Amino acid sequence: MENKRKALGRGLEQLFSNERIDFDNFEKDIISNTNIKEIKEIPLDEIRRNPYQPRTVFDENALNELAMSIKEHGVVQPVIVKKSVKGYELIAGERRTRAARLAGLTTIPAIEKEFNDQEMMEIALIENIQRENLNPIEEAKAFKNIIKETNMTQEQVAKKFGKSRSYITNLLGLLNLPLSVQKDVEEKRLSLSSARALSKITDSQKVIELAKRAINENLNVRDIERLTNNEQLPKKVKINRPTNVKFSIFEKILREKVGTKVRINSRKIEIPFDSEKDLERILEILDIKIEGD
Repeated sequence: MENKRKALGRGLEQLFSNERIDFDNFEKDIISNTNIKEIKEIPLDEIRRNPYQPRTVFDENALNELAMSIKEHGVVQPVIVKKSVKGYELIAGERRTRAARLAGLTTIPAIEKEFNDQEMMEIALIENIQRENLNPIEEAKAFKNIIKETNMTQEQVAKKFGKSRSYITNLLGLLNLPLSVQKDVEEKRLSLSSARALSKITDSQKVIELAKRAINENLNVRDIERLTNNEQLPKKVKINRPTNVKFSIFEKILREKVGTKVRINSRKIEIPFDSEKDLERILEILDIKIEGD
């Protein structure tokens, strides 16, 4: 793995380190380290989208403009693909691929590289964050998926993607909204600030009712907060645990070791896990062997 990273250059090494990642440097680095003879024309019908692509909605006007540019100038920058069992999976360049199809092209210039699933997931997310704004729900789902698949903490994800911890926390909170309200956010009927205010309410029916009022009556976030306070709706309450400096230090050490959030109370240690496979991973890190295995 280390040799592969060095062969691909500094941009890729930085992309998959724990430091903040820069997609433009990553893509430029791959292109500059690729011999022009390695760039090949690949049939568009052999290319499948990145399975971890978080974007589900594409601006049709922007795609049509790009298609017109491609008709006139061709595809200026090659896309990046990974060889799969049947054809290729797209790593970066979905807008170029879609626009090339609209322009009537049958092939597209491409650079073939090898990436694992986690890397494909991170590339797809960072390309969209830095190149085109995802809608908040798409972005929240992408971050949730990365946290689930990589066992990174919200703090680690925030650092890697150049966001604040509170930004990630608030974004993930949107996924607690009823699906109909999430749809309103995706289609820009409901503002992000209003959605955040609603995400703190536990009564789903009230959330739906308030979302409708916010849209129909053009309410702002202050209006929603006022209505919420007046109706005394149940809100999610943050539980403040007594601070213990030693426990905080131990929690941090354990979190860094097992790669997931750890809580230490006066008489117990809590280590959450997502699946049996994740539990086995944690036990292996802690060097705990189960008899019979």
